[in-house]
Order: sequence, then C-alpha cells, then structure tokens
Amino acid sequence: MIPDLTGALFVPDYSAVLVADLHFEKGSSRAHRGVHLPPYDTRSSLAALKTVLATYKPDRLISLGDSFHDQRAPDRLAADDLAAIRRLSDEMDVTWITGNHDPALPQTLGGAVMDEVALGAVTLRHIPQPCAQDEIAGHLHPTGIVIQRGRRLRRKCFASDGTRLIMPAFGAYTGGLNVKSAAFGGLFAAAKFSVWMLGRKAIHKVGSRSLLGE
Repeated sequence: MIPDLTGALFVPDYSAVLVADLHFEKGSSRAHRGVHLPPYDTRSSLAALKTVLATYKPDRLISLGDSFHDQRAPDRLAADDLAAIRRLSDEMDVTWITGNHDPALPQTLGGAVMDEVALGAVTLRHIPQPCAQDEIAGHLHPTGIVIQRGRRLRRKCFASDGTRLIMPAFGAYTGGLNVKSAAFGGLFAAAKFSVWMLGRKAIHKVGSRSLLGE
C-alpha cells in the first residue's frame, strides 16, 4: 500500500485509491451556524482528489465514510461540484462507505453506497472496531506530534500496528486528533504502533514512543 502526501492511500493489487473523511460542505454547515468560513472546502478537496486520481490512475475509488459533513450536505453542493462528483463514477468504480455524519447517501451521487467493503482479507469501514484485525478505517482523524529542531510539529498521519490502519482525514477543513489520546486506546498494541506523518514534501515514519501527548 502506498500512502500519499494528500492523505490518500493507493492499493496497487486492487488498483484502488482510498480516502477517508472528506467532509464535503463542512464550510456551508458552519455558515448555517454563524461561523463564516470560505465556502470552498468541497472544491478544494475535489481538486486534491483529482490530482491523486491523475497520479495513480486507479480503476476504483473508495471513500471510507463521512464523505459529507451532514445529511443535508449533498443538497448544498454547488452544481459544478455535484457534476464533478458524478463524473467520478463515469471514470471508475466508486464506492461510498457510510459514516456517522452521513449514514445514508443519495443514489444520485453515482457509484455504490455500502456500510463496509472487503479488499481481499482486509475490511474497509468508517469506525474502527476494537476487536477487529485486517482493518482499514477512518473516523478518528489521526495526527502525530513530535519535536524537531526544538519545534513542536503536529501533522496529519496514517497510524498502524500492522493489523489495523487508521487513515488521516482528507477533507480541506478537517481537524485532527492526537494518536496518543484516549480515543485510540485499545486500537493498537501498546507502544508498538507507528505513524506516517504527512510533511510538506515527504512522509515521515515515526514510532509511537517518539510521539508526544497534548
């Protein structure tokens, strides 16, 4: 499996690109609550996704849940953004895995809507299951914190102990949760997991013992 600087994951054996937590239309959701953010997060995320797909040229795209920030988000899409999403399924097989933010998705998006997907022996789902193995999930938006040259750096990351992989959030407005937080408790073998932190120009593997708490 090949991690990408954007937070996508390419699986060559299945010619598949995986992304997690796109959270399309998070900006417009916040605007309805009086928090005014530039309403271009969907467009920005789609542009990043387009670049990834052009790089790897997969036959399949799988989004691991929370593709939309809320149930009404598809209705708030700009017409050209909706058209861009629909075009994805004209170019490849697209699967939208349901998430806690989007437990139901309209069929008008194109592609298939599923709760889980299997790639061989590996199960793809949104929320990681504590007792599961051979699993790739999203939901937790993992980030890692390290000290480098006296500076405290926090970056989105992939996190894995070899049996489970949790993917970083792909969306433009998505935040992150420290992999040392209690939410990750029980998901990885104690002090035996690694993260792949997304730098500006490279991805850096860091062992869990080198990571900082909050």
